[in-house]
Amino acid sequence: MNKQELIRRTREFARRVFKLIERLPRGQASQVITYQLMKSSSSVAANYRAVIRAKSSNDFKNKMKIVLEEADESNFWLTFIADVELLSIEDKELNLLTKESNELTAVFAASIKTLNKSNLKIPKS
Repeated sequence: MNKQELIRRTREFARRVFKLIERLPRGQASQVITYQLMKSSSSVAANYRAVIRAKSSNDFKNKMKIVLEEADESNFWLTFIADVELLSIEDKELNLLTKESNELTAVFAASIKTLNKSNLKIPKS
């Protein structure tokens, strides 16, 4: 997967999460989850864009770690929605987004692992 595809995929992930959030019932629990999930899912997309513009290898790695943390946090909140029964565990879009957050987490974790093993320089745009 190239950079442009990952930019598109992370942005689409955030967009779909925002749409899912609109379906949550209103209430105090939803407010907390909504706020946290909106921040983490949009941060995946925004921070991945920042990765591409990194100024050094260390900057690249640090920004990539932020993206990984935000993807993993998004996964937590998505699974928590089902745990507290704000949406059914069988909700198709919730399941697809949970799967996507798992996949994005795996992609970014693998990228960091590769960077750490090989001591690669940041890829050129």
